[in-house]
Amino acid sequence: MRKIIYYVATSLDGFIARADGSFDFFVNDDDLVADFFASLKSDYGAVVMGRATYEVGLAAGVTNPYPWLDTHVVSRSMEASPDEAISIVRELDAVEALRRGDGDPIWLCGGGELATAMMSRGLIDELVLKVNPVVLGEGIPLFRGLERPFVLASLGAPKVYASGIVVSRFAVEP
Repeated sequence: MRKIIYYVATSLDGFIARADGSFDFFVNDDDLVADFFASLKSDYGAVVMGRATYEVGLAAGVTNPYPWLDTHVVSRSMEASPDEAISIVRELDAVEALRRGDGDPIWLCGGGELATAMMSRGLIDELVLKVNPVVLGEGIPLFRGLERPFVLASLGAPKVYASGIVVSRFAVEP
């Protein structure tokens, strides 16, 4: 079985984007970006994201943002994929089937609604949080409306970047 890892940037107060979906408030850190892309290229075999997350790149003309990864967009409203390499997934059962397969871990790229639905179904195995030294006060939360608490276990010491960004890794307890 493959792990699903929610690797996501967040503000100190737990928001992954502003209410309008923008995320330009995140701190720029070249070392973190280099580490992040190195991890994506070496540690993952697939990516799953929600439609709104996918459409951020699509609006900029990018139809396949991670061509080295097997890419799946979870959407009930997209009629067809704008790129033959991108799979449109209608239900979380398909994500669950992907998880049951063989291969490298699956990166859950976002967004908040999809992460909440997947966490509620027990489909997230690990969280990697890139906590930025920013407080928003409101926006799209990391999770919204979970029916129960989830206990997390630290998977080692956090990495602190010069910019103040702290990357922490947790296992989701069953």
